[in-house]
Amino acid sequence: MQDLEIRNRVAENIKHIRKQKKITQFQLAEKSNLSEGTIKSIELAHSYPEEKTLSQITEALDVDVVKLFMPIGDSFKENKENALKLKQAIASNVRDYVNEVLKEFE
Repeated sequence: MQDLEIRNRVAENIKHIRKQKKITQFQLAEKSNLSEGTIKSIELAHSYPEEKTLSQITEALDVDVVKLFMPIGDSFKENKENALKLKQAIASNVRDYVNEVLKEFE
């Protein structure tokens, strides 16, 4: 997946989850302690949120951050090759992150 594809996926998922929860961009902005302009920019894929911003948004939406990177609906069923690549990329990144965290405890 390329950066633009990731940014678009995150944007679509934030918007989709927000609408599922029936909250406005303004309400999400308030709940996440961000500006409405920031939420709009992210949902339009004009900007990619930093880790802290992603954390604030996922907390406000009450979802795990991984959910923002996953395909919505049945798109996994439609394209199994892309689904496998995405799952591998997520697993690899999670593994790398866990290894970094574990190094801090050594």
